[in-house]
Amino acid sequence: MRLKDKVSIITGGAQGIGRSIAETFAGEGSQLALFDVIEDGVKQTAKEISEKFKIKAEGYKADVTKFDEIDAGFKGVVDSFGKIDVLVNNAGITKDNLALRMSDAEWDAVLAVNLKGPFNCTKAAFSSMRKAGGGRIINIASIVGLMGNAGQANYSASKGGLISLTKTCAREFAKKKILVNAIAPGFIKTAMTDKLPDDVKQALAAQIPLVRLGEAQDVANAALFLASDDAAYITGQVLSVNGGMYM
Repeated sequence: MRLKDKVSIITGGAQGIGRSIAETFAGEGSQLALFDVIEDGVKQTAKEISEKFKIKAEGYKADVTKFDEIDAGFKGVVDSFGKIDVLVNNAGITKDNLALRMSDAEWDAVLAVNLKGPFNCTKAAFSSMRKAGGGRIINIASIVGLMGNAGQANYSASKGGLISLTKTCAREFAKKKILVNAIAPGFIKTAMTDKLPDDVKQALAAQIPLVRLGEAQDVANAALFLASDDAAYITGQVLSVNGGMYM
């Protein structure tokens, strides 16, 4: 059990990649605090995972863009679980448009969730991790934060910024034994991609050397590695999970 007795917070944990990470961590013995803006969804997910893996899991409703909500929620986690060992900043949104057509609202909303959100959560988790003698922070970035993508100026900027935040926090937190890394997924199968026509999915896969879209489990496996003792000498790094699309 690679995460036995650990307490992990996962934002955006109600569904998709966040849920896959939660289930993978639970399977390795971690207790879970899942955060999402969808209260019914996150509480139901926590209940299902708790029953399936026989671990303690709780769901919390909070908006990552609001520090006071996150800080109160994380203090609630410490009150309930006693500590925070792992933080996975997974919550994210898209509002795609060409750069010159993008509204201030589209820009601001994506930067708020995808960049300010992890900043808020990192600040809220730091004190507990420091008191515990260390911890792991894993930021879910994106391939487009490394290579850019037409029509996603806001998303690319937010994920590129998250990668820079990862490296800066890794330097600042190293002496406290808090390791900070990022994962940059490529094209991953999600509920959204499932709705795409087959020819569009085939065109996406054709751009990837491994000639397939990734699975949420591929990202979850990377997160498990970074959260485990196997990654004890790794910090400030970006682990690309993209099938070779960007090298």
